[in-house]
Amino acid sequence: MLSLRKPSAESIRRFLTEQAVLDFSYSSVGATATIPPAGFDVDHTRIKLGEGEPVFHSARAALQRWEQFRLGWVEAWSPNTAIEAGEIVAVMGHVIGLWWLNSCRIIYVVDDPGPITKFGFAYGTLPGHVESGEERFLIEWDRGENSVWYDILAFSRPNHFLTRLGYLFVRRKQARFRRESAASMLKAVRLASLPL
Repeated sequence: MLSLRKPSAESIRRFLTEQAVLDFSYSSVGATATIPPAGFDVDHTRIKLGEGEPVFHSARAALQRWEQFRLGWVEAWSPNTAIEAGEIVAVMGHVIGLWWLNSCRIIYVVDDPGPITKFGFAYGTLPGHVESGEERFLIEWDRGENSVWYDILAFSRPNHFLTRLGYLFVRRKQARFRRESAASMLKAVRLASLPL
């Protein structure tokens, strides 16, 4: 959904209600948990957020608040969407003077204790998304090294004539999202460690 104005909460609700009954726009649902499929662009970004259990818990809380989307030109709606399989979320982007409203469904949640403790989730695109594919957001705490990482893995291809037409531009925006998402998570963890 494209518009010149930022979509209202009511129009986003209507959009998500319509999208909720639709199936994913690609067949390899859940492939970010294994091997991304052929025929898609695959992107991987990983950044160290810090060390120790407090950093892991801060990063987990930031992911649950959808902080990785608080970038000014991209946002998740609603930021109160629970990180649960089956939940529908809208991702809004403001690019070249247009608001792009996209729909995704959470496919799976990762919440694994152990030597490498992990928390995160993956969502997949629905037909109302300009791309087709999947993205996984993961926080990892390697207890042996005591290091905490933010990891994004995505596979995508165009699902709208405008994204096909301007695919090089789209790829630059995807790279920008990954960079700024990592920076946003790093900022959220650092702010959480500041004394009150």
